[in-house]
Amino acid sequence: MTATVDVAIVGAGPAGLTAAAALSRDGLNVVVLERESAAGGIPRHSDHLGYGIRDMKTFISGPTYAERLTRQALDAGATIRTNTMVTGWADTTTLEVTSPDGRDQLQARAIILATGARERPRPARMIPGDRAAGVYTTGHLQNIVHLKHGKVGRRAVVVGAELVSYSAVLTLKHAGCQTVLMTSKYPSPESYGVFNLAGRSPLMDVHVATRTRLVRIIGKSHVQAVEIENLDTAERRIIDCDTVILTGDWIPDNELARTAGLDIDPGTLGPVTDTALRTSSPGVFAIGNLLHPVDTADIAALDGRHVAEAVRAFLDGRQPAGQSVPVQAQAPLRWVAPSRVRVGDAAPARHRLLLWTDTLVRIPKVVATQNGKVIGRRTLPWPASPGRVFRVPSSILDRIDYEAGAVTLSLVND
Repeated sequence: MTATVDVAIVGAGPAGLTAAAALSRDGLNVVVLERESAAGGIPRHSDHLGYGIRDMKTFISGPTYAERLTRQALDAGATIRTNTMVTGWADTTTLEVTSPDGRDQLQARAIILATGARERPRPARMIPGDRAAGVYTTGHLQNIVHLKHGKVGRRAVVVGAELVSYSAVLTLKHAGCQTVLMTSKYPSPESYGVFNLAGRSPLMDVHVATRTRLVRIIGKSHVQAVEIENLDTAERRIIDCDTVILTGDWIPDNELARTAGLDIDPGTLGPVTDTALRTSSPGVFAIGNLLHPVDTADIAALDGRHVAEAVRAFLDGRQPAGQSVPVQAQAPLRWVAPSRVRVGDAAPARHRLLLWTDTLVRIPKVVATQNGKVIGRRTLPWPASPGRVFRVPSSILDRIDYEAGAVTLSLVND
């Protein structure tokens, strides 16, 4: 059986729920498809404060944030189908769906992919050593502790020192597990300074070993220790622990985007979009951390708010004007999102381009060049730091020539 709706949204995290609320308020028939048993995404099992700052102008816990987003979507008139997996495409406008009720199809006039991102598990990181129990990603850890109210070990090593790493530390503390060490391959922790200060405070009391990497996990049936290596001296040491948390190293949940044949960005591995969040397939849009793995939940939610206008325009038969121009990043910048701009389109969400850097630059100078000519230059008061999204005002592209080819964003030293 094939049902028909105005808009189908795949993923009921902050981005998908916010888009559902915005579009349902217009009287559109919106269905959100979520594979988990409840809507809300990652915040649902991230039980600490820090959510809703930019989109709701508040400061609440992850579960409360997830509940508010879900309620807003339902109150606006959206339908949320949980325990529902989108397994493929019947055609460019029809999704194949599997749920406890069986298999069916959902045809939509517009489709929004909001499938998010996930941390790479141990096999994908190719960490040597014993195949011992007690190794988790942050998402797995928080699912065990906050949703299933389970226990982990007593002494943990956290791999990574970015925002999500400190979220893992708070979850471990909640579970009665001490974080004995955080490791980072970078010369300074990847997170914001305020989190690094909090990490050294009595609240967390965590030491970060910078310029180190995990080289071996030790323990036959369960983790007993890890071996870490100093990247500058090659010196190695053993750390006693019974739990290892692998944080960061995000990859987008891009399977549906790939099977749809959408253009994929080689840097993010998510779909290529323009500033209106259109993909390469008309009527298919992409939002949230599927595009920029990974930013905070409220930034993902603002993507959901931003995409609504482009979806309305598509449903009204309004077509984008002209071809889009690619925007690319030059090393040490790894990627930029959105990665295409089109004449006549509005600026991206919050008037920001989102980038990722592999090198710490405390006072970054960003240059936009096109066809050998500098078209924009910005010196920014915030650092370009590995492990978190680097935001650049989209006004750096104000002088773009839509006939002159690709734009390159780079960091300069002068």
